[in-house]
Amino acid sequence: MTHWPLAAFAALLLLPSCAMFSQPNLVKTKPFGVRKDGAPATLWILQNGDTEATVTDHGATLVSLKVADRLGQVADVLLGFDDVSGYESDKNQYFGCTTGRVCNRIAKGRFTLDGYDYQLATNNAPNHLHGGGPRSLDKVRWRGVATQVDGAPAVEFTYRSPDGEEGYPGVLDVKVTYSMPRPGELRIDYAAVADRRTPVNLTNHAYFNLAGQGAPTILDHELQLFASRYTPTDATLIPTGAIDEVARTPLDFRKPVRIGLRIDELTPTPAMGYDHNYALDRDGNAGLVDAAVLYHPATGREVRIATTEPGIQFYTGNFLNGQAGKGGASYAHRSGLCLETQRFPDAVNQKNFPSILLEKGATHRSTTVLRTSAR
Repeated sequence: MTHWPLAAFAALLLLPSCAMFSQPNLVKTKPFGVRKDGAPATLWILQNGDTEATVTDHGATLVSLKVADRLGQVADVLLGFDDVSGYESDKNQYFGCTTGRVCNRIAKGRFTLDGYDYQLATNNAPNHLHGGGPRSLDKVRWRGVATQVDGAPAVEFTYRSPDGEEGYPGVLDVKVTYSMPRPGELRIDYAAVADRRTPVNLTNHAYFNLAGQGAPTILDHELQLFASRYTPTDATLIPTGAIDEVARTPLDFRKPVRIGLRIDELTPTPAMGYDHNYALDRDGNAGLVDAAVLYHPATGREVRIATTEPGIQFYTGNFLNGQAGKGGASYAHRSGLCLETQRFPDAVNQKNFPSILLEKGATHRSTTVLRTSAR
């Protein structure tokens, strides 16, 4: 890990890239409504060729991703809302947001670190989920800056989480950068540094439907996961500590499989469908590796996901309930799916899982790349 003084790294996070001044027209902005606290929200529009994505400073959220089908018809393939009020409403189920400080679940919201016991919010009773309550990373206002990364359009979001926010120890400075290096590619880079040892696990919680947001189901999609193992869970979806083989189970997506083919076998389980963390087949590779390929046969749209993280959570929108989204679209049960690159759930309490502890002054880094196409 690269070691930085916290003050120096925090200053780096808060400085815009000087490249932004050479071609500011690469990234456009427009108002995205007003938050409940009276602060304005902003939408940034990233474009490269025919590819467009939008992001907002509320929750460092990915709002839309427009992808053409095999006939050239473009659709937004991400569930979400038309302005910030939707993201602050009870209709929002973490659509497109940056989740943390620790994504996924922590058993009973408890962990012990350096001799101290910490109790976090149990907002997914009896467990802690996606960083907790009103000050989790998905709910706060980040500072957004239009910039460039290697000449490509980008938006940098930065946020300083104070010591004790949502019960976590230490001041944490976080940066999330969305960039579009080439047409059809969206890259998400995460960086964080803390002034004391603390757990960190960051992801993006986008919900995909490659038929277009508002289409009625994702069960007709095909999925391939580059993972031969997964982490089984107890009745509250907390990992048992085991890492089991997917072979001969409904969780086997090593080859492309229609999502609806075996999902009924999991409906009676606590997950109520797919809601499982997969251990990616990294073979010692510390860089980007293929994690997933999602394909919609009817339209030909495809998303390939690569990541530096060791795991990916596959979730089939089992709690979507028909809430109204963009343009009044209805988000029915299992009409969106998530593929969340991450370190393993409850890793702060599981010594045999890859560590999520960020040492004082060290830099947490991870990258996820989405590559879209049609065939």
